[in-house]
Amino acid sequence: MTYNNKIRVLVIDDSLVFDKFLCEELPKANDNIEVVGYSMNPYDALAKMPALKPDVITLDVEMPGINGIDFLKELLPKHLLPVILVSSLNVNVFDALSNGAVDFVKKPDMSRNYTTQLFVQNLCSKILIASRARVRLPASMQPAQAAATALSASGLPTPGISAPAQDSVMRPFSLRANNTIIAIGASTGGTEATLEIMKELPSDIPGIVITQHMPEGFTKMYAERLNRLCRMEVREARNGDTLRPGLALISPGGDLQTKVVRVGSQYSVKCYPAEKVNGHRPSVDVLFHSTAVSAGSSAVGIILTGMGQDGAEGLLHMRRAGAYTIGQDRDSCVVYGMPMVAYRMGGVTTQAPCQSIADILVNHLKKL
Repeated sequence: MTYNNKIRVLVIDDSLVFDKFLCEELPKANDNIEVVGYSMNPYDALAKMPALKPDVITLDVEMPGINGIDFLKELLPKHLLPVILVSSLNVNVFDALSNGAVDFVKKPDMSRNYTTQLFVQNLCSKILIASRARVRLPASMQPAQAAATALSASGLPTPGISAPAQDSVMRPFSLRANNTIIAIGASTGGTEATLEIMKELPSDIPGIVITQHMPEGFTKMYAERLNRLCRMEVREARNGDTLRPGLALISPGGDLQTKVVRVGSQYSVKCYPAEKVNGHRPSVDVLFHSTAVSAGSSAVGIILTGMGQDGAEGLLHMRRAGAYTIGQDRDSCVVYGMPMVAYRMGGVTTQAPCQSIADILVNHLKKL
């Protein structure tokens, strides 16, 4: 990393109080973190970059003069660095993630000491993860010719077919496929990886449940974002929701875990208060283990980018129960952690780049 092995952090926020708070608290909370500077103005931050040489940047999404999204568009082509967003409940977080930020944390209530302590611990953890993340220039920031060349080299079809046309040429799924449950789990980098898969799936895709490590409130906004950009209906899960083709449910963040349960011949979700599992709530392992028990071989499990091992044991449980399982490969992951552990455990039937997973899933369902 650097000569003293500490992670060099640059803080960007238009609040001087908040800047100084992070400058003081982050190094106290973790000896591996060194705050090398702060800036209340993104343009000032850009000017400081060559001298400060940060490894990770924390960035407020909404600032006067230039917002976080525009700053990313200016920053990343010049300095391909991991950026963690620090934001209040704001839908612009997801636009910033699509423009190259690797993760985000929810801003704390500065009047509550307990909240600020949890925030600092959470941010420190994400800084450590981000320092090892694979940062890529988003396609929207790449020269058009370079992006087209990369797409052609991948062997994937070039864009141009509209969503209705793609749906119209796909034959209906079989009854067995329609009774299949698809469980998807992800963490760091997963919001965009999941979107990349979901936007390529048809409107009548069998029922999907998604657990993405994300705070309360943001899961609802994320579901609304997917609903706008994908062909199927996507919404935040509610306790008792019945799964059906054409519906994808996002596990709610907060104090709840989400599992798949079978009721007669149908599947539904149970969202219930519970302790954290593997340090997470919602937990991918809770989703995968429950899907293995409830659906057995009538399931598909997909584990995507993320640090740690949440979901690895659950995916192995699914595979042993007869489910088809897919793991995102190293090169397409922002953080090759969860999929790596699952692969090494033997829980992954097929490992593939993110851009191929939708086709692999659909082809599997067509064979059922």
